[in-house]
Amino acid sequence: MRREWNTGLMVLLVLFLSQSVLAVPGDTLKSIRAPFSCPQGLAFDGEHLWNADRRSDMIYEIDPDDGSVVDSLPTPGYVPRGLTWDGQRLWCVDAEEELIYAINPVTEIVERTIYCPVSRPTGLAWDGEYLWLAADRDDEIHQISSEDGTTIISIPAPTSHAWGLTFDGTYLWVSDRYKDMIYMITPDSGEVIVCFETPGPHSCGLAWVGSHLWNVDYQTDLIYELAVDDGTPFARTEEKMQQVEFIHQTRNFGPDTVKTLDVYLAIPGDLNNQELLEPVTFDPEVTDVLTDKWGQEVAHFRFEDLAPAEFATVRMLASAKLYQTRYFVFPDRVGTLDDIPKDIRERYLADDAKFSLENAIIQDGVKKAIGDETNPYWIGRKIFNYVIAHMEYELAGGWNVAPTVLKRGNGSCSEYSFVYIAMCRAAGLPARYAGSIVVRSDDASYDNVFHRWVEIYLPGYGWLPVDPSGGDSKWPSARANSFGYLGNRYLITTIGGGGSEYLEWSYNANERWTSRGRCKVVVENFGEWTPVESPSE
Repeated sequence: MRREWNTGLMVLLVLFLSQSVLAVPGDTLKSIRAPFSCPQGLAFDGEHLWNADRRSDMIYEIDPDDGSVVDSLPTPGYVPRGLTWDGQRLWCVDAEEELIYAINPVTEIVERTIYCPVSRPTGLAWDGEYLWLAADRDDEIHQISSEDGTTIISIPAPTSHAWGLTFDGTYLWVSDRYKDMIYMITPDSGEVIVCFETPGPHSCGLAWVGSHLWNVDYQTDLIYELAVDDGTPFARTEEKMQQVEFIHQTRNFGPDTVKTLDVYLAIPGDLNNQELLEPVTFDPEVTDVLTDKWGQEVAHFRFEDLAPAEFATVRMLASAKLYQTRYFVFPDRVGTLDDIPKDIRERYLADDAKFSLENAIIQDGVKKAIGDETNPYWIGRKIFNYVIAHMEYELAGGWNVAPTVLKRGNGSCSEYSFVYIAMCRAAGLPARYAGSIVVRSDDASYDNVFHRWVEIYLPGYGWLPVDPSGGDSKWPSARANSFGYLGNRYLITTIGGGGSEYLEWSYNANERWTSRGRCKVVVENFGEWTPVESPSE
């Protein structure tokens, strides 16, 4: 099968095959034992880690090489949470007193005390000028003055249970002890850029050390050194094996004859999120296998003289390993629009019937969405935010052109995709769509709705999945799960950049027929999923 794979496929294969060499973001590089049994906040002073413990009411200075305790000092309060270092002093927030203390670690003197502007404080970070404060069950993270606690700005928290907090010089890092996730967020808007699972079940304090992140866990009483950006482009987890029988059925209700019927089924292949367990099979035998202008392989079936009340049924059987696939894109490492290969630009910046790139509604939307932004990642992200803000999901049928959909403000997943592709292409960012059959809820399930989303091309990374219809949430963490992430419930059948010679604007399947006289033709498509216990022999 020929497909438009990510540029640098061999590089990605080498990266994927060398997972033992290159760590995935969030991988534990090493762990050390916390000094006491209720570790909370974590900080780094340039040489040593510091850890506040709620049970012993002590702050411990720790050698990160071997975990040995170098020194200790008493906490100012009895429920210490967040801890950070400002270059000279430790800052500690106390959840019971709701006060923030600046402590000289040499003299052990509390040199300043300020009121905490929020209740249930948890995480604390220093950005070189101001403190940052997180709180449990708070929708926001706050930048505050170290003079008196005045709030400078507030940004959306990734979730309602932000706990640990640290600053790496560019981004804030936030841990969530309920979702067991760690998020890298922008300090200006709270956008979640990178996220991964925590190493333990009760993540608390965070500290940034060099190019790695350190995380202390309350339940395991361990302090973990975590990889962040060692060059791995994506990670696959939560493998499950599924078999789907996809059925396309055409029914002629007559009263006359369907003279010719051509049925086209998109043939799935191996992709980052899926691996076929065995070759795809069809019933009946295919008439021929075709390849459309986007490189998509299609199984073609020809039927003739379909009589009144007669059925034409085509079955595709596919078994695959499906993975939860999370991409790790760091915006400052994305190339420029000029770095995008010429063939990618020519294919995936072209206009098409559903896009209408020159339409005033699309052009105006792009200007409002991205302004003077030039980074390809942020072009894609800002258009993503704009589409979410200006549309609501509605499965109403019909696939209107992008300007019409954007103007009315609602549409299906396909219509969201048309709008997003149109705006990205109008902004100079290559975009295409992916179509799939979906595991609905249970692994043994039925799907007749299916799902389509978008892929954008980021120089230095390749194709990144973006689901504009799935990202409509107030929580940045939920929106991030629609930008560079796929769950393990999708079998992608179709990759396309627009209208296809065979599939047209459909995905999964399409059909065409000719008739003599009067014919009422009804078409049904659905997929039935069955869990697979082990690969076929």
